[in-house]
Amino acid sequence: MNHLQFDFLVDKEKNTLTIRREFRANRQMVWDAYTQSELLDQWFAPEPLIAKTKSMDFREGGHWLYAMVEPNGTAHWGRTEFLEIKPIDYYTTFDAFCNEVGEINKELPGAHWMIQFSDKGEHSLVETIVTYNSLGELETIIQMGMKEGLTATLQRLDKLLFSLTNK
Repeated sequence: MNHLQFDFLVDKEKNTLTIRREFRANRQMVWDAYTQSELLDQWFAPEPLIAKTKSMDFREGGHWLYAMVEPNGTAHWGRTEFLEIKPIDYYTTFDAFCNEVGEINKELPGAHWMIQFSDKGEHSLVETIVTYNSLGELETIIQMGMKEGLTATLQRLDKLLFSLTNK
């Protein structure tokens, strides 16, 4: 089985993470998986956690309020604010930890995300650039397990895309 591209690059000068990930699916399907709450809920958390959308309004100025829920019921809340959207090419967001009503937790780092979608032969490539306000915030997120969590989460997306393309 050929391996899919996965790059996780840390730039400590610019306080950024660049994640490039290839998927065995067309760009529209991958875009849908990233932008529709009913699909996000099926993959947007590393096992054994599950993702649960409380509210989503995918438009410029809209938001996504969601939780990653542990098997014991403990919920870790996140809020994504959609800043700019160019369908199936890219969207930008501000993403932060929050409580269940969407109030941002100022104790934990928030970040600006640029998520770009492109064709790579019969596959798709998603390039995500996450920018933090400081090196300290970047290092906090890395220590919290961002790479491991993201790796596991994107593997769940692989399984979902496989099931959608083989219906």
